[in-house]
Amino acid sequence: MNKILFFDLETTGTNPAKHGIHQISGKVVIDGVVKEEFNIHVQPNPQAIIEDEALQVAGVTREEIATYVPFNVGYRQFVSIIEKYVDRYDKSDKFFLAGYNVAAFDAPFLRGFFLQNGDKYFGSYFWSSTIDVMVLAIYALMDERAKMENFKQGTVAKQLGIVVDDNKLHDALYDIEICHEIYKAVGERLIARRC
Repeated sequence: MNKILFFDLETTGTNPAKHGIHQISGKVVIDGVVKEEFNIHVQPNPQAIIEDEALQVAGVTREEIATYVPFNVGYRQFVSIIEKYVDRYDKSDKFFLAGYNVAAFDAPFLRGFFLQNGDKYFGSYFWSSTIDVMVLAIYALMDERAKMENFKQGTVAKQLGIVVDDNKLHDALYDIEICHEIYKAVGERLIARRC
């Protein structure tokens, strides 16, 4: 059984050692079937540095994130969702984490979120290797890459023929939708290329 957690985070900066999470969105996909979607707005870790530039990218304010559920409540909400699908005590039952640039950015932030909430069992829920949709897209778009302005998620989606609302980018829930569409489009291209 393949269990994939497509997820995206919005954060208060780019360094998981200094900055915190303020939005966690995801889509649980088991054997290709979407089982659940979620969108949790959470107050960042109280020790996190909040960069105004990062909030501007996400289109939120300090006042807005102060109204989100407390840090530990958001963590418990997230864990209660993933525990519906994974038995943390079964070493063969885990999610693959999937996302756009997930290995370099989102996965370290998520691991830190667990540690900051006193949970050192991140690896009980997730395989150590991730499915980085950006890396998959590189292979699928090798012949077109030189003509592309950049390799940001929105640009890649458009190159693959996916309709993108630029005004919604950097909302974690919308970004997950785009990421999942890229994943499917890349899969189709790679299958076609093998033939």
